Amino acid sequence: MYYKATSMYKGPTVWDRINSFALVSYIPEPLAGFLDRLRQELVPNCFLRAHVTILPPRPISTSPEDAWEAIRRVAPEFSPFEVELSGVDLFPVSDVIYIKLSAGSEELRRIHAALNMGGLYFQEPFSYHPHITLAQNLKPDELDELVSAARARWAECSSPKKFCAEKIVFVQNTRRNEWLDLGECSLGHSEVTSITDRLVG
Repeated sequence: MYYKATSMYKGPTVWDRINSFALVSYIPEPLAGFLDRLRQELVPNCFLRAHVTILPPRPISTSPEDAWEAIRRVAPEFSPFEVELSGVDLFPVSDVIYIKLSAGSEELRRIHAALNMGGLYFQEPFSYHPHITLAQNLKPDELDELVSAARARWAECSSPKKFCAEKIVFVQNTRRNEWLDLGECSLGHSEVTSITDRLVG
């Protein structure tokens, strides 16, 4: 039975996949809808689904099937946990606009540390800092305006600014920069949903 998941990007393709994988936890509605609209206001034509990243994009030194098995083994060791969002900020080196977390960071760091090893290991360019990305790859002359706009819009959010992270999703990038969901694990127990044909490749 195949899992009919929506993907991180709209219109995923399969034939042009590349060796770039990540692990995320998607944010549920209604908060996700607000964040999706905010990101598209800041970066038009960006169709990322709102998420918090657990393993940032990386090449893997093993097969997708083996990487997925490692994720499946680790996921039951961690219980679902609450993630709470706070204010908008800017990473000064990478010029990424993001939302800070006021709860859930330690749990995310523990899962990251447990999975960033073996075939999934990658020497990341920046220390892992749990957050919600709003905009990146920006021009220097538009940063101040976009940070101000993001803060103003985030202040208007009437949805609860927290959610329960219960599932993690293994995703793969393509040459078109379209992310494809490969499989989904529930934290705390062994329930798994995967798109087995998409893991072959």
